[in-house]
Amino acid sequence: MALTSGLGGQLSIDLGALARNWRALDKVSAGALTGAVVKADAYGTGITMASKALHAAGARFFFAATPDEGMAVRAAVPDAHIFVLNGLYPGAANLYIRQNLMPIISSMAMLEEWLAKCLERNEAYPSAFHFDTGMNRFGFRLNEASLVRDRIQTLGYAPQMVMSHLACADQPNHEKNRTQLALFGSVMNQFPGVPASLANSAGLMTGRDYHFQMVRPGIALYGGRAVNGRKNPMAPVVTLHVPILQVKEARTGETVGYGATYSLSRDSRLAIIGHGYADGFFRSLSGNNMRPGGKVAIRGKLCPVIGRVSMDQITVDITELGTDIPSPGEGAEVLGNLIGVDDQADAAGTIGYEVLTSLKGRYSRNYIGDGNLPA
Repeated sequence: MALTSGLGGQLSIDLGALARNWRALDKVSAGALTGAVVKADAYGTGITMASKALHAAGARFFFAATPDEGMAVRAAVPDAHIFVLNGLYPGAANLYIRQNLMPIISSMAMLEEWLAKCLERNEAYPSAFHFDTGMNRFGFRLNEASLVRDRIQTLGYAPQMVMSHLACADQPNHEKNRTQLALFGSVMNQFPGVPASLANSAGLMTGRDYHFQMVRPGIALYGGRAVNGRKNPMAPVVTLHVPILQVKEARTGETVGYGATYSLSRDSRLAIIGHGYADGFFRSLSGNNMRPGGKVAIRGKLCPVIGRVSMDQITVDITELGTDIPSPGEGAEVLGNLIGVDDQADAAGTIGYEVLTSLKGRYSRNYIGDGNLPA
């Protein structure tokens, strides 16, 4: 592939695929509203453009992690309903109100600060309540549910939504899913008539028992695998091509890269590629003589990374290309049709979430299409 713009890597984000993924998940969620999780710069795809495309596709409810992310969504999509997953930052209530952001309240301290601001301004500003059903991360403890209920009843306040988060949804048969579902039902009984949300991408795909009134897909929107052990049905959203800088010959017994961790067992042809861990290509994708590393695709064939991944370069063995020798300036596919996000994640011993959210390298970004595609 020839690189078409700039001299560095080229990251392409297919907004049409993003929109199609949201619409596909919206069909699966059926009677439930389908939100869109756009935290971490929309999983590395760019929160402004992704939010606009998702809104054009039909999304109206957005989930950001921080108030800064929430404000970015607000600027991109003025009429969005925006929840802040990290909750109410101390002393920041005025900012949330000014930007029309809904904190997801997860502690008594957050609740009291938010209610105090509501009383001060004589306005029931919207929020959601998060209950911990087994994640031991954010959320009120289950034994606080009645305290929360009694506290808001004295003021006539009702949340926009009660929610929890599944710990093992990527393993649909895990017993913890059913346990959390039952515990969440006990929370809902304390808040009759209040909409509820439990399902992330994997929960959405696990079954309608987990859907309630709103689902919150994240990774699946961006083409990543949500459920382990199943074929990923989502369209890929991200492709990444990086430049080949040099092609060289190397001899049997010579070593490659820092630490001399890879020794050549044959005369080889190598491609030096302008891409490294500073660009989000993990050091764990290094290849040595004991274990293979990651791969990139060159001229339609997968080629192994050999030696250690360094900050700015990787070395790839292209001997198997034979006489089909690439030229400096050509692009090598790091993510695309031959190597998916989860392929690189599996090789690195991590998850697709980390691959996507690490795409902060020295790339030119190219957005393809938008959300205004036929349903």
